[in-house]
Amino acid sequence: MDRISCMISFVKVVENGGFSAAGRKLNIATSVVTTHVKLLEDRLGVRLLHRTTRSVSVTEVGQKYYERCVQILSEIEDAEETAQVLQSKPRGMLRLNLGPTIPNLIAPSIVEFTALYPEVSIRATQTGQMVDLIEEGFDLSIRPVSIGHLSVISDSSLIVRRLAEVQLVVCGSPEYLAKRGRPEHPSDLVRHSCLHLYDVPWGNQWHFTGPEGPIPVQVSGSLEANNSNILRPAAVLGQGLIYVTTYLVADELRSGALVPLLTEFLPDKVSIAALYPEREHLPAKVRSFIDLAAKNFHEAKWDACLKKAA
Repeated sequence: MDRISCMISFVKVVENGGFSAAGRKLNIATSVVTTHVKLLEDRLGVRLLHRTTRSVSVTEVGQKYYERCVQILSEIEDAEETAQVLQSKPRGMLRLNLGPTIPNLIAPSIVEFTALYPEVSIRATQTGQMVDLIEEGFDLSIRPVSIGHLSVISDSSLIVRRLAEVQLVVCGSPEYLAKRGRPEHPSDLVRHSCLHLYDVPWGNQWHFTGPEGPIPVQVSGSLEANNSNILRPAAVLGQGLIYVTTYLVADELRSGALVPLLTEFLPDKVSIAALYPEREHLPAKVRSFIDLAAKNFHEAKWDACLKKAA
């Protein structure tokens, strides 16, 4: 039995003084209204209405039940209205999962989003590996998803929206290069101190492209970390070479604190993507944040720093 439909029919009978009038109000057959009320009475084991050939009146129990039904149906309407508002206007908690190189990249969009939508609060969590978004309670993940033929996407149920593509670059400080020399070919990197992120898909295998095709290079060095904010200053201070996306070192490349290397062997660009569970109705807070991030990424033009550095 659809209890809500039965309650609605009963309320309309009381409010309109009869089964036929209730049927017309609900645009359903009178027999359906009668069946609904009968199902309620059978379920409750009480008589809700007095029926005669000429009139319908409410019993004492029916009156109390009517009052509670009106309250319950009103609360259901309020709940539905709340859900619709949440769907159409960003509000509530947005739970973000971020890849290890993403926080600096996404921070301006987070600041702008919370200013635009003060009814939204954001909880951002950085993880190296892709997590189960549904199981861990995340609305959205933003992370690099590919390098060459590598991919972090193993869950085919996720929706993937590419937000930007950004170049990877190898770079080092002028002081380091003065001591150790410049690598002229990716294979030269095996003789260099290569500082690397261990918590990204490519790890200590750096990928390049040459006339002969893909060139993967296994590197090693004196420092590895899961956060680029550790590696970047180490590279600036001359501890070794780093292999990162341009947006992480754009300021250092423009200022000359870091020098781009092996630019003729740069690999395929890394895609920055938004990943979220497949849903028929995407919440407004998720949809709006993705749109804003995509706009900001498009306007950033991080790779321009390579031309200026050159």
